[in-house]
Amino acid sequence: MAKTKIDLKALSDQDLEQKIAEETLHLKRLKFSHAISPLENPMSIRQTRREIARLKTELRRRQLQARQDAAIQSENNKQ
Repeated sequence: MAKTKIDLKALSDQDLEQKIAEETLHLKRLKFSHAISPLENPMSIRQTRREIARLKTELRRRQLQARQDAAIQSENNKQ
């Protein structure tokens, strides 16, 4: 079952944080299930980890962009 890629840029910051929390919980459940009995598709653990990384990267990119925009705005206000 292949997951469809979601458009990260269309999500709000809150949606991203919620999605990160959901995927993290999903990863914990996958790892727990895999520890008890082998998963049918152990690559799903890797895919979930990478999806979490993509989500966190997008969230961090937005934070840095907002910080940069604020710095530029304060520079413009000083002039």
